[in-house]
Amino acid sequence: MSNEFDIKVQNVVAFTALGKPVSLSKILSEVEDTEWQPETFPGLIYRITNPRASALIFSQGKIVCTGTRSAEDAKSAMQKIVNRIRKAGMKVPTKFNMKVENIVASSKVKGNINLEEIAFALENSEYEPEQFPGLVYRVKSPRVAFLLFSSGRVICTGARNTKDIQTALQIFRKDLKDIGVKVIPVSC
Repeated sequence: MSNEFDIKVQNVVAFTALGKPVSLSKILSEVEDTEWQPETFPGLIYRITNPRASALIFSQGKIVCTGTRSAEDAKSAMQKIVNRIRKAGMKVPTKFNMKVENIVASSKVKGNINLEEIAFALENSEYEPEQFPGLVYRVKSPRVAFLLFSSGRVICTGARNTKDIQTALQIFRKDLKDIGVKVIPVSC
């Protein structure tokens, strides 16, 4: 059996700043699949289908893109979003830096998973079943948080690349082994 965890990326959140303001009212009138309700939220929502993503566009020129399943798709989506803003008549840079802020991924393990015993023995963990059915475990470096469920499902959040997810999962696995809990990666 492989030592590597089978990781399925669920969501990538990316960010860019165009360095200049944009007119949200103009984007709303020129671009389909947009929503803007400034009385409830300052950002304009723009949805695209290929790759499937949603963007929050703010008047200062900041954009948060979410919903893709890879950093490459996030980059492609961000490029399409910026190109569409440009096509709507705004002078925005052709080159911009995009940064992946967060990757949410899932994995699965099998083993003797008693969340109450794990929470008692494992530092940096929290388990309050009355409030949430999963154990929360935090790794300091790379800075990642895990949700571990009694079913063996593991949700990872906070990573900026899949290498960090693998590294953090190996740390989590070792920390579990150190308290006597052996887990084996399985296919998602």
